[in-house]
Amino acid sequence: MAPPQHDEPRTAATVTASRSLVPLPLPPTTEPRPRDPRLSDVDEWGRSERVRELAHRIYQPIYERWFRAEWEGLDRIPSDGGALLVANHAAAIPSDAPVIMHGIETEMGRPVYGLADHFFRRVPGVGTLWARNGGVVAHPDNAYRLLREQGQLVLVFPEGTKGPAKSYAERYRLRRFGRGGFVEIAMRAGVPIVPIAVVGAEESMPTLVRIPALAKLLRTPYFPITANLLAFGPLGAAVYFPAKFKLRVLEPVTFDVPPGQARYSRSRIMEESEGIRQRIQEALYDMLCQRRSVWFG
Repeated sequence: MAPPQHDEPRTAATVTASRSLVPLPLPPTTEPRPRDPRLSDVDEWGRSERVRELAHRIYQPIYERWFRAEWEGLDRIPSDGGALLVANHAAAIPSDAPVIMHGIETEMGRPVYGLADHFFRRVPGVGTLWARNGGVVAHPDNAYRLLREQGQLVLVFPEGTKGPAKSYAERYRLRRFGRGGFVEIAMRAGVPIVPIAVVGAEESMPTLVRIPALAKLLRTPYFPITANLLAFGPLGAAVYFPAKFKLRVLEPVTFDVPPGQARYSRSRIMEESEGIRQRIQEALYDMLCQRRSVWFG
């Protein structure tokens, strides 16, 4: 018969040791959730590829059948790397930016970011929609990052709001290209400038009269009365005339200066800016001389 077992006296040390052997409950393991693609759809500039794709599908019939856009020299736009696209600007509600951006993106497969005045970002709804489609506030730092650091195509209109504010009697007469800031940006970023001459936008929504008092009251760059408003009533604010678009891409302009400098020659900047403006102006005159009809090209 086995001798009876006697429990050993439990000391504080043995109690502590026994407790240390008890496995502590582990927190429940949480598997990392798959990344929701919707969270990464909008890039740092606000552009959404889903929105852009939807916009392409909606805008394609307008581009192809209403404006019947026709390009010349599209192969002059680089297939990779940064480039600053510079074009003339027109129509009371500009129609040229969507045509240029849609055409390059669908026919070349490269995204285009369009620089615009900060005014558009302040308009409720319009600012968000513009950003989702590749619109960026026109600021030198934004342009530099897109061009130099990210190697993107960036569209800018050096005439600014002075272009769309032109009356129909002033059509295709380019305004001054500001102080040449777009040239300095291209120099700093070390990218070419690609000029684009656009015919058709002036007739898509021509301004008949400007009302400065209303523009001041509403704090807008200009307030136009367009032929579209007279023809279509309130719908004329969104309906363009079916003017045929022709777009000519000119030879890229490069600069023999090192990128990333703090300062560049002001006289050189102004000279290059005026030279690009003159090249676009001459191309517009040539295209207008060849045009047989506003509606059929």
